[in-house]
Amino acid sequence: MTLVMLRLLIDFGLVVLIWIIQLIVYPSFRFYKIENLIIWHRKYTRLIGYIVGPLMLLQLGLTIFYTTQEINPINVISLLIISAIWMSTFFQFIPIHNGISKGQVTKEMLISLVNKNWLRTFLWTLLFVINIIYLVNV
Repeated sequence: MTLVMLRLLIDFGLVVLIWIIQLIVYPSFRFYKIENLIIWHRKYTRLIGYIVGPLMLLQLGLTIFYTTQEINPINVISLLIISAIWMSTFFQFIPIHNGISKGQVTKEMLISLVNKNWLRTFLWTLLFVINIIYLVNV
């Protein structure tokens, strides 16, 4: 398997995952009783981390590798998009998830989780589309 194919597979995996989270997982949080959500959420965040963490690290690593090999607009844009996703994850989503795990849950917070996640959903989808158009044509 080439690095190009690996990059596209990782991008695709993260796109599928973020759409599942956006359309199914996060909206479902509002249907739990708070005490059940807290129990489930602690398990969910640990388990989803085993999937998302390695994929995000590989995506970042491969994009940095490609950017150091050739500085071009697509690689730079990809790196900027990934940086925005990482900043959003660390500065918005990790604090929200930590709050939920600690029992600091409100209906507004759960709605905010879904609304804010549209940015990451858009960015990961855009990244995949840009990369598939570019990488398939090189």
